[in-house]
Amino acid sequence: MTVFRILSALAGALVLAATPASGARDWPEVIPLPTGFQPEGIDIAGGHTFYVGSIPTGAVYRGDLRTGQGEVLVPAQSGRAAIGVDVDGRKRIFVAGGPTGMAWVYDARTGATLASYQLSEGPPTFVNDVIVTKDAAWFTESQQAVLYRLPIGPGGELGSQADVQRVPLTGEFMMGPGFNVNGIDATPDGETLVIVQSNLGRLYTVEADTGVADLIELTGGSGNVMQGDGILLDGRTLYVVQNRMNQIAVIKLTRGLASGTITGLLTDSDFDVPTTIAEFGKYLYAVNARFGVMDPATQPFSVVRVER
Repeated sequence: MTVFRILSALAGALVLAATPASGARDWPEVIPLPTGFQPEGIDIAGGHTFYVGSIPTGAVYRGDLRTGQGEVLVPAQSGRAAIGVDVDGRKRIFVAGGPTGMAWVYDARTGATLASYQLSEGPPTFVNDVIVTKDAAWFTESQQAVLYRLPIGPGGELGSQADVQRVPLTGEFMMGPGFNVNGIDATPDGETLVIVQSNLGRLYTVEADTGVADLIELTGGSGNVMQGDGILLDGRTLYVVQNRMNQIAVIKLTRGLASGTITGLLTDSDFDVPTTIAEFGKYLYAVNARFGVMDPATQPFSVVRVER
């Protein structure tokens, strides 16, 4: 699940500029979430405010990186789920609905539902992650070779259900058994998307206009990003969360994003199946999904900070 946001980066830079250089180091390294929350996606927007979605309930938690405090903004609702989340510059939370095949848009200030969309035409489906560009919200599908595109008008108007587009993935992309496309990000102009294929450990660029996918040739490290989940593109550096491996791969991409080298791995003793990341200054914040834990409804969950 994850993210490339100029507005968020600028907001974070302004906050850091007004804070002593060592200030962020004094913020909590591990931020607790509500017991049993079962998180998956995370985004940071509006300074040091973060948003995390709950897989089984569709709830969205809003918290403060500086204090570690927060509250449920979007309440749990029957028939909803929250996997990937992304907050745009208009204070709207876009949520990928996983096995529901749906997507929702919420007001980041009030938690009110602004819109809902049926993205998938039917099973099998798992709407996994989302990234908002200047003219669309893009959702990944882990069970079919498609991306979903929700147009956004010049004034920020959300498209209707009839406007939802299914964009087939063509070119070098090939489906495999299990979970396929997972995390997504985009270049600043929104013309090129970057996706990770979890089951095969592959990365692709995708032309937003056509859906044509080109494999990103990887060297260094293991040469792949198996169990890749959320991703974050920062210039020509790509971070890929490898969930059950409890690590984040750091990849230096070439100009044009045609190839890349795995130059390092980020890990932390507090990682417990991290799934997605968001950035704030020199730090990444990863959400611990803790997949496979016994009785998750009674277990603690958290967000973990790691220096990049």
